[in-house]
Amino acid sequence: MRGFLASSIGVTCAAALALPLTPPAAAASPPATETVLSARAPTAYAPTKTNAPTKTNAPTKTNAPTKTNTPVTTTTPAKAPAPAEPPTRPAPAAEAPGSTQSLPLAPLTHPDRTLAPTAEQGLPRQDVRHFSLVGVIWDDPDVELHGRVQVRTRAAATGTWSGWQDVDTHNADHAADPDTAERTSGRVRGATAPLWVGDSDGVEVRVRADAGAHDHRVEETARGPRTVTAGSPLPSGMRLELVDPGTPPEAASDVTAGAARARARALAPTAEPVAALAAVDASAANAGLAPFGATEIPELTRSQTERELLTLEAPELTREQRAKPKIGPRPRIVTRRGWGANESLRERKFVYTKKVKAAFVHHTASGNGYRCAQAPSVIRGIYRYHVLSMGWRDIGYNFLVDKCGNIYEGRAGGVAKPVLGAHTLGFNTNSMGIAVLGSFGSTKPSASAVKGIARLTAWKLGLHGANPRGKTYLKSGGGNLYRKGKNVRLNVISGHRDGFPTACPGWQLYRKLGTTRSTAARYQGR
Repeated sequence: MRGFLASSIGVTCAAALALPLTPPAAAASPPATETVLSARAPTAYAPTKTNAPTKTNAPTKTNAPTKTNTPVTTTTPAKAPAPAEPPTRPAPAAEAPGSTQSLPLAPLTHPDRTLAPTAEQGLPRQDVRHFSLVGVIWDDPDVELHGRVQVRTRAAATGTWSGWQDVDTHNADHAADPDTAERTSGRVRGATAPLWVGDSDGVEVRVRADAGAHDHRVEETARGPRTVTAGSPLPSGMRLELVDPGTPPEAASDVTAGAARARARALAPTAEPVAALAAVDASAANAGLAPFGATEIPELTRSQTERELLTLEAPELTREQRAKPKIGPRPRIVTRRGWGANESLRERKFVYTKKVKAAFVHHTASGNGYRCAQAPSVIRGIYRYHVLSMGWRDIGYNFLVDKCGNIYEGRAGGVAKPVLGAHTLGFNTNSMGIAVLGSFGSTKPSASAVKGIARLTAWKLGLHGANPRGKTYLKSGGGNLYRKGKNVRLNVISGHRDGFPTACPGWQLYRKLGTTRSTAARYQGR
């Protein structure tokens, strides 16, 4: 749509922002540290030894929300050095409900003594507890990392080290809109995209600032335009996040509707029971589409979908649209319960926008090295990274699609409802975000994934009377290609790069959006 936003722009769309906190003081040889980040609690970094298994693999009381929203940094006093012991491998943590190890980066020694102390940071090769997804975060969400992040990991099953893998660094384009409660919570941090590496128990990382001339340019941020120097030092407070997505909580399958209603009444005692439940419980938000606690919402035929449309609240539909609805058959959607979301991590209540006028297509930029059977684990890892590492209220995307075309519910609030996401900076209002798991700068998306996008948009846009081949207007919230308040004409199905100078959703996926629009319109009967 905008040719100048080609894939040469070094920006991807995987999410970027996270929790502000005070970094530990740098030392000549800082000890490796690890943290299991709590559910919605302020992040506490307690240095521990990572060469030996710790008790943090078991659920602790840190998973309960605290009574304060003030970021806290807790540092355990250093103990006297213990006698040297042979390094040991961490014990497998497959039974854990998920955890995050957070390791502070430190300056790396380099033969090139002309480099500034902040020009290269990282961690030497070391043993850690099991993890499957990595990313780097830093203090200020308005500071971009202009440089290169690379990681090497050791496969837990074979003990083999991978080669160096690049982590996408430019992600400020993926965030909650400026001035929203989510964006101004004080918990948000800068971050790279997450990278899926599979079950691993060793890691090495290096981060190097861009070299070359100090060219100055102006970039748009959530707080407005700012001048950036290409050779500027690396962001402060950088940490390596190692995410273990864990296994789906066993307790989740045992939760009854009665127990959920009791929780809802405690949170909203003055509301009607059904309304209170739907306001906080992710499963209840899909009432009418699937039974309470369902792991998937089944697909419907065209006629079944048209009948269902009449039962759903859709005030924006005209009388003609109700008489002759243009909507695609509802596809099968794996619910949050289905992919194993730990609902204690996210903020309880849901936030909605008025309607869904447009769909923005993204890629997660997390790599293509996953099997479809692993997609739920990848999503749990991204969810934990978005919430606990980056400081968001929930996973940013409204929906996710894997390489086999399976569709997954993203941000909680109900798949048929206009849930406000954090996917397209400045254009989250009156839109939805769909992310395909993978990276598609040079890799072509599967035909199944493209079809999955078309089926999902034909149904969800049809709920709001939108034509997938049409155009619509969205008001910019600022921080993107357009000034705040400007009405922007966009494709009803757009790529992320249509609203921000980014490479997302990758050129190979972006070039498929024309086919997606025509296919989705055909599914709607247009």
